[in-house]
Amino acid sequence: MYLYTRNKEKLPMEAALWVVVGAIFGAFLGSKFVYWLEDPVKTLHYWHDFVYLMEGKTIVGGLLGGLIGVETAKLIIGWKSSTGDDFVLPLAVGMMIGRIGCFLTGMDDHTYGTQTSWITGVDFGDGIKRHPTQLYEIVFLFGLASVLFMIKGKKKLLWNGYLFQLFMLSYLIFRFVIDFIKPTPHPYFHLNNIQIACAAGIFYYVPLMIKTLKLKGDPPNAEQTLHIL
Repeated sequence: MYLYTRNKEKLPMEAALWVVVGAIFGAFLGSKFVYWLEDPVKTLHYWHDFVYLMEGKTIVGGLLGGLIGVETAKLIIGWKSSTGDDFVLPLAVGMMIGRIGCFLTGMDDHTYGTQTSWITGVDFGDGIKRHPTQLYEIVFLFGLASVLFMIKGKKKLLWNGYLFQLFMLSYLIFRFVIDFIKPTPHPYFHLNNIQIACAAGIFYYVPLMIKTLKLKGDPPNAEQTLHIL
């Protein structure tokens, strides 16, 4: 989907493939690293167990790792223009499909929510109704992608990379909030590994977007170049 929907005028195929490679390897490493932080004591205990180290992954870690991977690939090939906006639709669709799999898996992958009496509660097989956080995420991603698609269609982009930054910031805020109703360990001052990663991403994107917005409002000069994913 990325190769089909990308802006072919701005990014040639060879550069696009490098970007994809960077995204894949970065996402793999990032998804594993953040997963290992879910239960640091358990990870230290099983650090020599290859099966344990390879069995888990996280979307947030994948997104942030993919971000680093893409920037690294762009640095290697000397590409300075923004590439992030082309990732928004493929990411949203891929993540929604992935969450369908999480929901159908039931309790094995620990993506469900805490016990609830809400009408949305789902029994995943243990007789307890829980928040179907996977479905919440699908609804959120669909709404977010729809809004971003409308912004793109009306050509209200403030700068190159604006859509991707808005997508990342919105999703990270959503995940930070929704993980309060997930029964995963919260060893970091009542926060879990996902929330710590989300907070890091939020603290990265908010100042970046504010700074870029201020630069876009200033008269341009030869030294002002924006190399933003």
